[in-house]
Amino acid sequence: MTRIAVVRFPGSNCEAETIRAARGAGAEVTEVWHREPDLGGADLVILPGGFSYGDYLRCGSIARFSPVMEAVRRHARAGGAVVGICNGFQILCEAGLLPGALVRNEGLHFVSRPVTLRVERTGTVCTAAFRAGEQFTVPVGHGDGRYVAPADTLAMLEAEGRVVFRYVDGSCLDAPANPNGALHDIAGICDATGRVVGFMPHPERLADPRQGTDAGLRVFASMVAATAPAAVPSPSSGGTA
Repeated sequence: MTRIAVVRFPGSNCEAETIRAARGAGAEVTEVWHREPDLGGADLVILPGGFSYGDYLRCGSIARFSPVMEAVRRHARAGGAVVGICNGFQILCEAGLLPGALVRNEGLHFVSRPVTLRVERTGTVCTAAFRAGEQFTVPVGHGDGRYVAPADTLAMLEAEGRVVFRYVDGSCLDAPANPNGALHDIAGICDATGRVVGFMPHPERLADPRQGTDAGLRVFASMVAATAPAAVPSPSSGGTA
């Protein structure tokens, strides 16, 4: 069974929904306080949404110094899977595990509404249950979700297929497809391996089939499928994760 660690920082507020969604997808889940020095043998780490340290200075800029983040860095360097959702995405960028940054939304308003995403890359820990080009709708809720990066970084992300999710038209609301002005309509990206992923939307908020869709749950099912012990070859097998 996949073991998932959900890290809680001071100001996190989405850990309960994230834990529920991960358990609903079949994972064994533990909550890890940000002062812990290790991850308890987790196969996958999730940094959930919220407002770590009250979003002082910049979103995620203080949380990146929490003791647990050194364990997260070691986990990622060893090929472990790491997922950052909303504030977690901001933390991954501030910690240097993903390129670019998340800044104030265009228009300077907090945005809380459904958005439609297109799956741009399937070979990640979050998209194994989706088809390339598939679209689905989940909520966003952020004031600092505008993804920015230098032109050469954006070109690299596009050339290497490291854009995971992109905002597209499709919501039933009379609102722009891109809720925050993110460059290239980027909603989520990954590292070169596809095992470190960050995105702004909240699949954990739409992960119960009783809500009328399995879209959010499929993101968590992808995490479980991609990191289950049987899915990760041992060093002696000669395979790659």
